[in-house]
Amino acid sequence: MTGELLRVDGTRIMAGDAPVVLTGLGLGGWMNMENFITGYPATESQQRRALRRVLGDEGYRRFFDRFLSVFFTDADAAFLAGLGLNSVRVPFNYRHFEDDDAPFVITEEGFRLLDSVVEACARHGIYTILDLHALPGAQNQHWHSDNPTQWAHFWSQRQFQDRVVNLWEHIAEHYRGNPWVAGYNPVNEPADAHGTAIRPFYERLEAAIRAIDPHHILFLDGNRYSTQFDQLGDPMPNCVYTAHDYALPGFVDGGPYPGVSRGRFVDRDVVEETFLERTAYMRETGTPIWVGEFGPVYTGDPERDAQRLRLLEDQLEIYRRHDASWALWTYKDIGLQGLVHADPDSPYLRRIAPVLEKKARLGVDSWGSTDAGVRHILEPIERLFETEFPDFQPYPWGARRWIHGHIRHVMLAEAMVDEFARAFEGVEPDEAERLADAFSFDAVRVREPLAAILGRAATQG
Repeated sequence: MTGELLRVDGTRIMAGDAPVVLTGLGLGGWMNMENFITGYPATESQQRRALRRVLGDEGYRRFFDRFLSVFFTDADAAFLAGLGLNSVRVPFNYRHFEDDDAPFVITEEGFRLLDSVVEACARHGIYTILDLHALPGAQNQHWHSDNPTQWAHFWSQRQFQDRVVNLWEHIAEHYRGNPWVAGYNPVNEPADAHGTAIRPFYERLEAAIRAIDPHHILFLDGNRYSTQFDQLGDPMPNCVYTAHDYALPGFVDGGPYPGVSRGRFVDRDVVEETFLERTAYMRETGTPIWVGEFGPVYTGDPERDAQRLRLLEDQLEIYRRHDASWALWTYKDIGLQGLVHADPDSPYLRRIAPVLEKKARLGVDSWGSTDAGVRHILEPIERLFETEFPDFQPYPWGARRWIHGHIRHVMLAEAMVDEFARAFEGVEPDEAERLADAFSFDAVRVREPLAAILGRAATQG
């Protein structure tokens, strides 16, 4: 077991005198749930409220207690270590630590859960990066910050910022000196629409954490979903600035690779050009490169999925040549993107199968579905905005994706929450607990071609 904390030395991450390239995955869907990862529509909080109403307090508690205890265990850590991976990025929702009815009161349950993964990974020589993925008030406009509205209020309200500083002070106190915690990733994919609040907040947060824990690395995401760094100013000491590097052919609506996706031809050279654009700040400032998220989704079509695996291999080769650390998104899900996934014949997936079909048909999930089934609804609205509001280009991605966000991923998604919950009507507490076992390591399937690619990449450095 290493006794030294990782640290930044110029362009490298160091463990003592040895450079370290972090190779690993994100643990999406666990302490921060996401709709495409476990199958519900809309946001985690909406799902939880609906399931509590249907399952009752005991059934709700037993389902989520079991889910949180089996989703990542020693067996999962051993599997990742066996592939040669050395790190896991651990996303979490602030609600595991603090209740909105009792702001600034930090509960111990969140630390119990985080400790279980930090310790399991440490036993297998794996570093953890602690990632606050959902902040009070929502730091970005989308579902993965547990945001039901497309408004990111975190940046405009001091009370939310104060609560996050307080939470990170407690986290820094708890993990200070722990050598298997590689560092803290305090804000996932920030989206400060005006670009004026992010730098002052990072500076304030850095000072608060350093006053308690002066040695752990801070992994700081760029603005606009970790793609924009010009608003961050000069780098702060012992910080890694993190880019997210999703490639167009890997999205759910992506085209062939090489080929045209969203109107742009993409081949290996374009993939590298995009990576270099997104990581220019790191090379200009002489700081390490860590790609905190990347990776394609899979379609079930062998030919298309083979192209997506080729895209992934190209990305990993590019990262290797540029000495970039990386964390693939994501480790475990119900089959869209994970390295491992729940068995389609599991009782859990059989129970929610009609909901999954309807979500796909209506394009409800942003990450996991297309608009093919609702084009007749969206096209007139898109034309209306093009005609009546041609200059309306809301942050962060413009009018078309804003429209889709409201109609597909807020309006239709919220309407489907109760439908998801109805799939659990009549489930008694014992059965609710058993349903969660779909996510235990001994029940999941491994995406073997992906495992082989990651194993080779980890071995190569």
